[in-house]
Amino acid sequence: MKYNFDIIIDRANTNCIKYDLRKAVFGNPNVLPMWVADMDFETPDFVRNAVIQRAMHPVYGYHFKDEPYFKAIQSWLRRRHQWEVEMEWMFFTPGVVSGFAMAVQALTEPGDEVLIQSPVYPPFHQAAGQYGRKLVYNPLIYSDNGYVMDYDLLEQQAKTAKLIILCNPHNPVGRCWSREELTRLGEICIKNGMTVISDEIHCDLVLPGHKHTPFASINEDFAQNSLTFHAASKTFNLAGLATSTGIAKNPVIRKKVMDYVHSMESELGNIFGKVATETAMTCGDEWLGQLLDYVQGNVDYVSDFLHHNLPKVNFFKPEATYMMWLDFNDYGLSEDELWRKMTQEAELGFNRGSDFGKEGTCFLRVNLACPRENVKEAMRRLQKVFG
Repeated sequence: MKYNFDIIIDRANTNCIKYDLRKAVFGNPNVLPMWVADMDFETPDFVRNAVIQRAMHPVYGYHFKDEPYFKAIQSWLRRRHQWEVEMEWMFFTPGVVSGFAMAVQALTEPGDEVLIQSPVYPPFHQAAGQYGRKLVYNPLIYSDNGYVMDYDLLEQQAKTAKLIILCNPHNPVGRCWSREELTRLGEICIKNGMTVISDEIHCDLVLPGHKHTPFASINEDFAQNSLTFHAASKTFNLAGLATSTGIAKNPVIRKKVMDYVHSMESELGNIFGKVATETAMTCGDEWLGQLLDYVQGNVDYVSDFLHHNLPKVNFFKPEATYMMWLDFNDYGLSEDELWRKMTQEAELGFNRGSDFGKEGTCFLRVNLACPRENVKEAMRRLQKVFG
C-alpha cells in the first residue's frame, strides 16, 4: 500500500478530546480510547501540504468559498456516488451537526414533531428536541438479520410529524441503507408532507461490497423534499476544521436554511477548512480506497476475534462507517456495571450505548479507525475481563 495506516501517532497533549479528556470522561486516564468519531490515522499528506502552503501566507483574514471549492465537491459526488448536483444547490455550514441543528430551527416551528431513528448519534436527539420542538422516536428494529426501519410505525408518526432527520449511512449501527429502503421511507414522507434532512457525513465511508445511495438522488420528488449534509471531515480526518456542505435542490428549503445560517453569522468558516476540503475532494480517491480496505481489515479482525473468543458479544458487521456496535446484553450486567468493568478493569474507552437512545442499553460503540495494533490490544483487554 502507498499509505501506511499502521503508524501509531501520539495525540496526547494536543487538546485532543479523544485522548486528553480520558480522565474526565472515563474516570481513568489509562483507557485505550476508541470512542470519539475521528481517526487515529494521519490526515493525508496532500491535504496537509495544501494547508501548510496556505498557512505560509501572512494574513488569515475573512475569505469566501469560490467556484473551485464547490466544483471539487460537485465532481466528488458525481464520480463517487453518481449524484449530479448543481453548484447553486450547495451552501456552506460550519459542520454537519451544526448544519442540521440550524436546519431544524429554519424548517420547523415550536411544537412541531421531529422524528429520529434511534439508536442514533446523540446530537440528533438534541437537534430534534431543543427550542420547543417535540422529539418523536421511530426506533430501528433490532432483528436476527440486523437493523431495519419500522415503516409501520413511521406511517402512523408521519401523519403528524413535520420533519425527519435521517442518518444515511446510519451511526452507530453501520447500516448502508439500500435504495429500496430509502425509497419506501421517502414515499411515506412525500405522502404525509414530512421533510427529510439527510445526514450523509459517513457516505464516503461505505465498506467494500456496499454502495451508498444519496437520498436526494433517487427521484425528483425526494430531491424537492429534502436537504442533505455532506463533509470531508470523517472521510479525511478533518473534523477540527469545521467545514461542511448543505445541498438542497428546492429553492424554498435552501433559502430558509441559508437565511438561518446567515442570521447565526455562521456562513464563513475558516480558511483552512476550505483548502483542505477542496484538496481532499480533488485528490483523495486513491487514499480513500486504501483507507477503506484497512478499516475493513480491522472489522474482519474484530469479527473473527469475537466469534472465536467472546461469543456472548453480539454484533453485525458494519456496512459503512468505521464503527462497530457491540451488544453485551447476554452478560446479564446492568449498564453501570458493564461501564465500570469496561473502563476500570479492561481499561477501554468505548461509547456508552444508552447515549444513542434507550435501545442502546448495554451496547457499546467502538471506533476502529486506528492502527491494527491498537485494535489487537483492545481485543486482548476485552478478553481478559469478559472472556
